[in-house]
Amino acid sequence: MSIVGMNHFTVLARDLEATKDFYMGVLGLTERYRPNLGFPGAWLYAGDAAVLHIVAGRSLPADPRGVLDHMAFSATDLPATVRSLEAKGIRYDLRRQAESGVWQLFCFDPNGARVELDFEAGEPAP
Repeated sequence: MSIVGMNHFTVLARDLEATKDFYMGVLGLTERYRPNLGFPGAWLYAGDAAVLHIVAGRSLPADPRGVLDHMAFSATDLPATVRSLEAKGIRYDLRRQAESGVWQLFCFDPNGARVELDFEAGEPAP
C-alpha cells in the first residue's frame, strides 16, 4: 500500500451552523452532497473534492486539538482572507517563512480546531 493523497479532515462541531459559517463564509468552502449517515453533519468541498467533514451531535474532547495539531489548506487572496477574519472578529497569527516567502495564517475554528492557510509567496501583504 502507498498513500497517494489526503482525502479529508473531520471536525466535531458543538454548533453545526457556526462551524459551517466559518469554513464556508470565511474560508470559502462550499457545502454539497453528503450521504445520509444517520447523524447530523455536513461535507464541505474545495472544488470537486469533499475536503472537510463536519460531525455534529457528539461530545467534544476536553482539549479540542486532541492529537491532531492542525489542518492546513492551500489558499488564495491573503488580503481578502484577512479582511474576512477581521470582519468576523476572528483572531489570527500571520507569519512568513524566511526561506520560501510563503505566507502562513493560523486561526481557530469555532470548536477550537487550529487551521493553517498557506498563501504563495507572491501574494501581497494584507
